[in-house]
Amino acid sequence: MIEILSRTELHRAKEAGALVADILQAMKSRSMVGVNLLEIDQWARAMIVDAGAQSCYVDYSPSFGRGPFGHYICTSVNDAVLHGLPHDYTLADGDLVSLDLAVSKNGVAADSAISFTVGDSKPSDSLAMIDATERALSAGIAVAGPGARIGDISHAIGSVLSAAGYPINTQFGGHGIGSTMHQDPHIANAGRPGRGYKLRPGLLLALEPWVMADTAELVTDDDGWTLRSATGCRTAHSEHTIAITDDGAEILTLAR
Repeated sequence: MIEILSRTELHRAKEAGALVADILQAMKSRSMVGVNLLEIDQWARAMIVDAGAQSCYVDYSPSFGRGPFGHYICTSVNDAVLHGLPHDYTLADGDLVSLDLAVSKNGVAADSAISFTVGDSKPSDSLAMIDATERALSAGIAVAGPGARIGDISHAIGSVLSAAGYPINTQFGGHGIGSTMHQDPHIANAGRPGRGYKLRPGLLLALEPWVMADTAELVTDDDGWTLRSATGCRTAHSEHTIAITDDGAEILTLAR
């Protein structure tokens, strides 16, 4: 299903996007050495509930996970890259953390992810990987506008990631979003320009470049959710929800 949102729905999407951005920034500021992933999950829950919003994750039970997810935020650390199930792990100096959050407010969802290092140690290879996903995200947003195609976004993202030297997995990527979190179209992190669905004003998309340092192969944890690099290498993930407008793309999950 591909939804085209009305002006009223787009206004609601902006509210949801702002909330997601605020929660992620709050969780980042609290993600210090000694903090447990389950604490981050409970802090996210409290902010979602206080805002009168709903988690897109708690009852989520797709075919690729051992659902329901049962938590409020994805917490992926070091070699974990996607769908990180919060568990009893205490953050250590130098950990690379990716937080992914989707909430629904007033019937419209927004989705975003950020990656960062914890503590005083700032491994240069981790920072470079985070930077590559952020630059790829910016490149994908830059080409998104009325008349562009999904392949244009995929190509822009993939070009940045490939130039940075990272293998690209196309199994998981960006997606449409609206009244539900995951919708068509799928937006792979590599592709051919000029191909795929033509973008229209009112379309909401979640773009999410993610990479693993030396592999494109994923393995699934015993928890049935957390996806890790097959080689144990570090990973990074960046994501924004954007709205296609008459003038281009508006980022709805930008930190204020």
